[in-house]
Amino acid sequence: MALAASSPVQAMMPQSDGEVRKIDNAQGKVMLRHGPLRKLGMPAMTLVFKAADPKMLDGLKHGDKVRFTAEKLSGTLAVTAIQVVK
Repeated sequence: MALAASSPVQAMMPQSDGEVRKIDNAQGKVMLRHGPLRKLGMPAMTLVFKAADPKMLDGLKHGDKVRFTAEKLSGTLAVTAIQVVK
């Protein structure tokens, strides 16, 4: 299942690989184990991100391998695009 980006511009942003570790649909958050996020100056780690659009989390499940784009929005780390990789 592929999940869309919030906008076409965000779909062109650099993406990182990750694995879904936990999903909190009620809070609109997802925990990802991810590789380096060069754009944000972050090394590989496991981190909780807010979903820019909580609907992006629909259909995700623990263990899914994903490609995603993360940005700092209003001081919060947010996933702005995510898709499951088969």
